[in-house]
Amino acid sequence: VQLQASGGGLVQAGGSLRLSCAASGRTFSSNAVGWFRQAPGKAREFVAAMKWIGGHTYYADSVKGRITISRNNAKDTVYLQMNSLKAEDTAVYYCAALRGSAAWGTKSPTDYKYWGQGTLVTVSS
Repeated sequence: VQLQASGGGLVQAGGSLRLSCAASGRTFSSNAVGWFRQAPGKAREFVAAMKWIGGHTYYADSVKGRITISRNNAKDTVYLQMNSLKAEDTAVYYCAALRGSAAWGTKSPTDYKYWGQGTLVTVSS
């Protein structure tokens, strides 16, 4: 499985961006995809996750109401719509596949695999 994040860029505070995570390979080997982000000098943190089947989602408290995860199963792509962006949203955003042994609802990066290259989001204040 390969996951590739794209769609990052420079945006002003209050603006919006939509990130994409394109999956290829044995995508059925994982039942969910998660988004994480890592700001300079900080640990990688969970943002949101979604199941391929059923569309169940969960979010980090810090992004609820501003960020929406969605999917297009036909395209094997998961999206992250980010609105009302803040300077503290600046980070490299990654997508990854949930391990089969991991519990749904986990926010730990170690429960995910097949990390993509990441896409940089910079929010200017």
